[in-house]
Amino acid sequence: MTMLARKPAATAPATLSAPASFAALPRVSRLRPILAQVIPPLLVVVALAALWQFAASGPNATLPPPTKVWADARELITDPFFDNGGLDKGLFWHLLASLQRVALGFALAAVAGIFLGLLVGTSDFAMRGLDPIFQVLRTVPPLAWLPLALAAFREAQPSAIFVIFITSIWPIIINTAVGVRNVPQDYRNVAAVIRLRGPAFFWKIVLPAAAPYIFTGLKIGIGLSWLAIIAAEMLIGGVGIGFFIWDAWNSSNLSDIIVALTYVGLVGFALDRIVALAGRVATRGTSAS
Repeated sequence: MTMLARKPAATAPATLSAPASFAALPRVSRLRPILAQVIPPLLVVVALAALWQFAASGPNATLPPPTKVWADARELITDPFFDNGGLDKGLFWHLLASLQRVALGFALAAVAGIFLGLLVGTSDFAMRGLDPIFQVLRTVPPLAWLPLALAAFREAQPSAIFVIFITSIWPIIINTAVGVRNVPQDYRNVAAVIRLRGPAFFWKIVLPAAAPYIFTGLKIGIGLSWLAIIAAEMLIGGVGIGFFIWDAWNSSNLSDIIVALTYVGLVGFALDRIVALAGRVATRGTSAS
């Protein structure tokens, strides 16, 4: 007796278990890293605003709550581009005027600071002669230079630019000099072997090795520049965010001051991030130690 051979049962086709591509990931998974960066500070801001609203709503409160700031300065917030002539301008124009002064003063400080830093870092004589002077001058408060600047230039615009320059140059000089003096000896030995001298030594050895230190000085300098221009503009007048804040104080308009300070903080943060990004690009992710 022969047994009929059983036909093998049909099996379901095997599915390929290829790794999931980025496009196949759920949208939530792709947004998760962004949400992880955005949600925590957003929650903190909401909590601080709620605390501010509660603290400033009492009968003895001297500062306006967020709801009153919005009611008083709504037009200033929603339309920063208006220009009615004279000093009656939106915050955009005041910030633009301040940024123009900062750009010029900081650019001059960056060029002079890097040059002097390279000089001090490479010359022992310059180090002994200039470093004590730099250490003394960098402790002078920014606004202490303003009377001398006004006496020398006789105009508000160059005086403000000079205050920015003299405030931001010191961290650039010091960090550049430290970076030059910390160039690894191995780099110097390689330069000696391949006979790199003069400008070629600076461009190919010194500057790349000192770049993280230089950008650290530039990052500190841009922050000091923004601090200095706000204070200087309160005294020199004219169009600028510093004078806008001082004028709002004289008008007892605290809501406008709060809005302006918010813009000042956001612009300062943006300047810091821009210089930090430029540093990461220029140094290819390296950082000063």
